[in-house]
Amino acid sequence: MTDRPPLPPFTAETAAIKVRRAEDAWNGRDPAAVARAYTEDSVWRNRAEFLTGRGAIQAFLERKWARELDYRLVKELWAFAGDRIAVRFAYEWRDDSGSWFRSYGNENWEFDGHGLMRRRIASINDLPIAEADRKFRWPAGPRPADHPGLSDLGL
Repeated sequence: MTDRPPLPPFTAETAAIKVRRAEDAWNGRDPAAVARAYTEDSVWRNRAEFLTGRGAIQAFLERKWARELDYRLVKELWAFAGDRIAVRFAYEWRDDSGSWFRSYGNENWEFDGHGLMRRRIASINDLPIAEADRKFRWPAGPRPADHPGLSDLGL
């Protein structure tokens, strides 16, 4: 098994790096690549959906990004201890009819000793927004280093 640094126990610096790497991966919208960051038997709760295993996670992400178009995500470290990290996030997306949304949420993450996520618990709420109210307008892919984070944007 290959390690996926940074590894627990986390410091403020390594937890922030782990959060940014997760954000970058999700903004890449490659379900197979994102799923590799989770253990083979990873357990998820995403909204009201419960998933177990890397294959289920990949299938979930394929459905998610087929429905949530022009997806852009910003994550921010909230807290950390040992092998756990708490994150708050917001992402913007549009549906196939052109309606825009900003989804807000919190995640609790738990990692194994190799730096793979073995548990993810996500609570998420969606807010319809006007296209003119979007704040995440960078080209598809990772958020540019100079783009403001959630706190800077007042989110």
